[in-house]
Amino acid sequence: MTPLLATLKQWTEQGWLRRLDAAFAAFVAEQQQEAPPLLLLAAALVAHLEGRGHSCVALDLLLQDSEAVLGWKADAAEALRLMLQEQLPADLPSWLAALRASPLVWVEQEGQQGGSEPLVLSGAKLYLRRMWSCEQKVAQQVLARVAVADRPQQSEVRRWLDLLFPETGAEPALDWQKLACGLALNARLGLITGGPGTGKTYTVARLLALLFAVDPEPQRLRVGLAAPTGKAATRLKQAIDSALGDLQTQLGASLALQQLATQIGPARTLHSMLGARPDTRKFKADAAHPLALDVLIVDEASMIHLEMMAALLEALPPGCRLILLGDKDQLASVEAGAVLGDLCTDAELGRYLPATAAYAQAVTGQAIAPEYLASQASKLSQQTVMLRRSHRFGGPIGQLALAVNRGDARSATELLRQGEREILHELQAPNLAALLRLAVQGRPGAEGGYRSYLELVKQGPAQPDAADFEQWVGQVLTAFERFRLLCAVREGLFGALGLNQAVEQALLEQRLLVKRGEWYEGRPVMVTRNDVSLGVFNGDIGIVLRPQRQIGPEGEATSQRLRAYFSDGAKLRSVAVSRLADVETAFAMTVHKSQGSEFEHTVLVLPTEPSRVLTRELVYTGITRARKAFTLVNGWPPGFTKALALRTRRASGLLDRLADSREQS
Repeated sequence: MTPLLATLKQWTEQGWLRRLDAAFAAFVAEQQQEAPPLLLLAAALVAHLEGRGHSCVALDLLLQDSEAVLGWKADAAEALRLMLQEQLPADLPSWLAALRASPLVWVEQEGQQGGSEPLVLSGAKLYLRRMWSCEQKVAQQVLARVAVADRPQQSEVRRWLDLLFPETGAEPALDWQKLACGLALNARLGLITGGPGTGKTYTVARLLALLFAVDPEPQRLRVGLAAPTGKAATRLKQAIDSALGDLQTQLGASLALQQLATQIGPARTLHSMLGARPDTRKFKADAAHPLALDVLIVDEASMIHLEMMAALLEALPPGCRLILLGDKDQLASVEAGAVLGDLCTDAELGRYLPATAAYAQAVTGQAIAPEYLASQASKLSQQTVMLRRSHRFGGPIGQLALAVNRGDARSATELLRQGEREILHELQAPNLAALLRLAVQGRPGAEGGYRSYLELVKQGPAQPDAADFEQWVGQVLTAFERFRLLCAVREGLFGALGLNQAVEQALLEQRLLVKRGEWYEGRPVMVTRNDVSLGVFNGDIGIVLRPQRQIGPEGEATSQRLRAYFSDGAKLRSVAVSRLADVETAFAMTVHKSQGSEFEHTVLVLPTEPSRVLTRELVYTGITRARKAFTLVNGWPPGFTKALALRTRRASGLLDRLADSREQS
């Protein structure tokens, strides 16, 4: 073992690196005899940062401020600084020279794909080959889709947009929803971003009606709906079905929308739609076996990681129109990449070219304000619209979310402590006992907690027939979804793992639960791994119940009889608990896992000590899961304000690759 590998092993033991990171460096050492220490360190760090969500490592930034890039604590950052100061060169040219000289590093060249080298150097960015390949595919597909002019006749688009967005009589203002529909017809990729309540699904329902209306053969249009999680997919389908129903009344006989809407397939998870295969990263759908779709709408796109986005884009036929919906300010995906954030870089500024403004004027009858125009901008900007008016988040929760998104800690703290007490609340000097009381029974103005759904479980269905049982299961699931503890971290006193155990114990002590083993009636479970054979996917949440209240010989339900029930919109599905291998209890869950969900009362639990995951995006995402009430549990006093000062920055080369699409007026 070289001295450098021995050091990496020590860093692993201290928790600074993952075992996988050190193992990858050891693999590089095996493949290249007498590999320079700098190459081994670079290999370990690029693997480490990929595990932290970065597509690559920007070597110039790493050498300027390693602590900021790696997010390590002071002792770890100091160890790396000393290594660069005393043992290894700390200048960029030396790093680039060592990497270029290695047979394990392919240096990116235009028009060439390289061989099988595990590392790729692109300028001053170092990639794992898999991440580099995915980034290349996403950039190529995006540029190809925004380059296609696919405009129907402008007068026809204008007629239908005026029907879909009738005048309200108020003072004319730019209708961003109407603009989004108009621009989406301009190419084969459309991006619609906006915060909660800005009407993303309301807008896309009208876009669907518009696509049916202007298509010469609307009866042959194949439309798909998808989202990263089952919960998000269900919500997308429900929202679009409801909006299309309202639209049919509005449009009358001018468009047989209800009949055409039957062509819209069920909303599916991306894994399900692409055809996930066990024990492989590959999907059944790919460039050689594309999806049979003309239009695909994907919600919660901020959750889509780089590898998934590459697979999705590759599986779409060239003529398919893709519409991505999401909130660019939410947390990025757990895995590597922040694709929606990269794609929506210019969304707030608009940056529409004069030609785009002229087209928008022709099809919407509205002028884009000068502050949103530019003389030079990317083609992607012309297909991106940010919805700016929240129709649901105008109250205290919305004000808090906006303050957090601005990084305005003073206003956010004031809203929490002096705002409307029934809606916003901060648990002062929180301890575990106070948090558990909140979890069990809620708080003044936001009563309920987990007691509400467990009382329904104990009560059981009114009648033993199947219809009444199904109605009761639906009520239990709905009651559970009203309240949730969201944690910033998994470990620690206020982490998801510890809180799940503590909440479970508190409910047992109050006799709201009866537990004799791992499985028990009323246990909420979250699926942690896709299982295509069972029809359950990562992020699905269900409740364990006794089917038809069947009782065992001793008057207790056995684990063989217990089933976990999941909601698919108006439908229920269940799985025997004995078949569920990859689940965890879900009284508390991480903020990451909550994306795509909403709860009447959301409790955001911040950890009791500093954590690198405490960022503005995490707090914003947690707040925007709340519909009616929000409670902050700030385990570490400076945690809330420090989080608002820290933005998530993921290393990526996607923007550089998309810069080739810049146009001038």
